[in-house]
Amino acid sequence: QVQLAESEGGLVEAGGSLRLTCAVSGLTFSRYYLGWFRQAPGKNREFVASISGSGSNVLYRDSVKGRFTISRDNAKNTLYLQMSSLQPLDTAAYYCAAGTNRPLQRGIESAYDYWGQGTQVTVSS
Repeated sequence: QVQLAESEGGLVEAGGSLRLTCAVSGLTFSRYYLGWFRQAPGKNREFVASISGSGSNVLYRDSVKGRFTISRDNAKNTLYLQMSSLQPLDTAAYYCAAGTNRPLQRGIESAYDYWGQGTQVTVSS
């Protein structure tokens, strides 16, 4: 059974930092590209960042470039999202996801097969 479990998010002040983790089990971790998505209240879920199976290729949405860093540890089956210079607009539920069949489309939801339950990140102004 495949499981993706995000760490607890939290409340942080604007300008602060937070690291999310996603523990993955039930699949061959290194064969999957991974991603982070987020969904703010009343909005559609949107792509945040993705990373290839080897970790050598990363993608970010423009609004988080230079502030967020995605990484993975294939020995620990864990995905990370380091978030810095957080802004109120970053407030959302954050989801990790894993996929294997559409590596050239890692920026879209349908490219992912498995999803975590989500964790709330709230940035206060």
